[in-house]
Amino acid sequence: MDTWIGLMSGTSMDGIDAVLVSFQGKSVRTHATHSSVYPEDLRKRLVLASQNQATPDEVGELDTLVGTLFANTAEALICKSGVERSSIRAIGSHGQTLRHQPSGPGRFSLQIGNPSIIAEKTCVTTVGDFRSRDMAAGGQGAPLVPAFHQHFFGSDTEDRCILNLGGIANITWIPSERGSPVTGFDTGPANALMDAWCQDQTGRPYDENGQWAEEGIVDQALLSDMLTDAYFERPAPKSTGKEKFNLRWVKTLVRRHNNVRPEDVQRTLLQLSVITATRQMPQSPAMVVYACGGGTRNRLLMKELTQSLSPIRVLSTAELGLDPQWVEPTAFAWLAQQAMERIPGNLPEVTGAKGPRILGAVYPA
Repeated sequence: MDTWIGLMSGTSMDGIDAVLVSFQGKSVRTHATHSSVYPEDLRKRLVLASQNQATPDEVGELDTLVGTLFANTAEALICKSGVERSSIRAIGSHGQTLRHQPSGPGRFSLQIGNPSIIAEKTCVTTVGDFRSRDMAAGGQGAPLVPAFHQHFFGSDTEDRCILNLGGIANITWIPSERGSPVTGFDTGPANALMDAWCQDQTGRPYDENGQWAEEGIVDQALLSDMLTDAYFERPAPKSTGKEKFNLRWVKTLVRRHNNVRPEDVQRTLLQLSVITATRQMPQSPAMVVYACGGGTRNRLLMKELTQSLSPIRVLSTAELGLDPQWVEPTAFAWLAQQAMERIPGNLPEVTGAKGPRILGAVYPA
């Protein structure tokens, strides 16, 4: 049986998640997982580059450094798994997004992490650059995981909303009625702003379990100001990233309000994530929400989401057979399979592309 590797580093820029899986019909078998943390100096350089504070030389060097780390992560996964290298059909590498600009005359999405290095070091065919073809066809190039969600998480008996709580939150709406379109889009920030504010104010990279946010209260005036951002009212298809929702965005808004305690800002940012995700979510009597992504480990965030959506049930994708931490890397393993078998990997109704497209560039072993 063929196996596939998925490599993913999200907008939080904290490290790389790697998974080795096999697919059979609508089921996924996870054979091994592995994570690598970015060295702090590299993470800081990536953050600066994502803020347009890097020269072409620096971006090129980061492309090589990140590609090497991705390759080493894949190699560690292969060694841990004990599977025969010859059984691994391909690696799907999302890369590390530096900038995502899906609108304007020079629209683009830039991921670094040279796939040639991954193919060379692992001796496994690698598929990368998944977003470009969808954008060339008029799409946003994001989100790409809804096609995977539809294939593996669809149901004939209940409407399902897959809520991915990464640095940016996105939803995939999968109605149970056959023939009804799947929809999906980025709702706005999830962990990105909370992590950035926590790092800036406390020196900690994230607020574990939302403990710091729990010390604060929601500042309603600040929250109302945040919610006036035009992105939240924009119709789909739409996608966003840290180019828009970043520490500068937070500080600009906080300066408009007097004497807001840092912990109150953190609590308000958490509530912003909850409100923007739930308000934009389609709802139906038969609906169940399945959450995935790093935000599922934030106890306070999950508590507030559950209360906000009640009586709609909020569960983990673990209930559907896939651990929430590994959904996104598994999606890029599946997108690699789609590319290798010459099957489209996008959903035009989600991204806005002119039609289905085969995604990714192939770098042979």
